Amino acid sequence: MSSIRLFILSSFAEFGPMHGHHLRMEAERKHVPLWTDISVGAVYGAMKRLAAEGLLREAGQQREGNRPTRQLYEITDMGCRVLSELRREGLTEIWFRYDPFDLALTRCDPESVEGLPTLLAERLEKIRALLAEKRKVGEIARASVGLSKQWALRHAEYRLEAEVAYLTDLIGAAQDIVSEEQAARKSRSVET
Repeated sequence: MSSIRLFILSSFAEFGPMHGHHLRMEAERKHVPLWTDISVGAVYGAMKRLAAEGLLREAGQQREGNRPTRQLYEITDMGCRVLSELRREGLTEIWFRYDPFDLALTRCDPESVEGLPTLLAERLEKIRALLAEKRKVGEIARASVGLSKQWALRHAEYRLEAEVAYLTDLIGAAQDIVSEEQAARKSRSVET
């Protein structure tokens, strides 16, 4: 599933022919980076890839004032079919990625495992700060977007709230993890 493909194709389906700068402005207006993994600056390259795949096609040129002439694009029939698939996939497919944090947790450095509770507390504070920032930005953005986008913004907050709860519980178990890792280290050193 490609978020940027879904955004670009759905924008062309909604607004009709446009150039890359217009699409970029639309992404900024809709606060797309607040609730997706899309970088606004990436739309230009992605548009060219979609055109190369036959999902967009050139639809003329536009010149506004003293600005350079810009190439207009529009969605193709094949682009509409792909868009339909992307919309369905986006709502039905589960996109779960493992967090490298979990691997790092299971691969603690035996020489510094005593610092694990402190590292976890620092991580928790960073997540709390990120959650506070998301809430603040989300509150401002929700005032200017529709209901579906409000819920998309809230989704990131729910995910961060879950991370806060997880880290809080993990900190409660951190000393037991440290003790277990230290015992395993002593056991390994006795064996060698």
